[in-house]
Amino acid sequence: MDAELRDSLIRASEIVQNAQYLVAFTGAGISTPSGIPDFRSAGSGLWERFDPMDVASLTTFRRNHTRFWEWKRPLLRQIWRSEPNAAHYALAELEAEGQLKAVITQNIDGLHQAAGSTSVLELHGTVHSMTCPACDKKVNTTLYRKLIEETEELPRCSDCNAPLKPDVVLFEENLPEKTWFVAQQHSHRADVMLIIGSGLEVWPANSLPEMALKHGAKLIIVNYSPTALDRRAAVLLPMNVAEALPLIAHAAH
Repeated sequence: MDAELRDSLIRASEIVQNAQYLVAFTGAGISTPSGIPDFRSAGSGLWERFDPMDVASLTTFRRNHTRFWEWKRPLLRQIWRSEPNAAHYALAELEAEGQLKAVITQNIDGLHQAAGSTSVLELHGTVHSMTCPACDKKVNTTLYRKLIEETEELPRCSDCNAPLKPDVVLFEENLPEKTWFVAQQHSHRADVMLIIGSGLEVWPANSLPEMALKHGAKLIIVNYSPTALDRRAAVLLPMNVAEALPLIAHAAH
């Protein structure tokens, strides 16, 4: 590790340690060390057959359930095989110590909760539950794990036989209203926001760090690729999130 990066890590840990209202904002990059690919990255096996902008839409789900599930099934299988990594555990540790107030995440994998975080706002929903669009019955996705993992059949509602929809926010859908409202509140109150593994490209989620900045927050950005807010960040850490977060968390104790 070069001296500049080491100094940035020290500066980040000092900011976190002195934060009065620390909030984390996480994207797909926090889960890539756990083996869950970022669909925006080239060469990802899960996405080479599909355009996510097409298959991950409400229109596709409604018009072509089979095509939708051809895309969603491999992702679910991957998530079920994945475990939280050191970055997830570091955030859970910061929360347990009373330093971190909330994790606002764009991810749908539930790895923050699996690592022990309890104050998690899932802006884009979760794959761990499904809802019947016909009769509104909600079910735990694990009830259909064997069917999803071992067959190509559609998971169907046990009451009305309609194909089930994972509780994720698809293109053409709004973010969950209550979750979005609470995420905005945390962003307004934050004096420090940790941005982890997000290129800040997806709207409206990417407006939350902007809100935090407008209310005087310092940004610490841990992300390999550049973001639109790099110039306005207090600290930039272009490094592996699973390496950076434990160092920041442990030094902040």
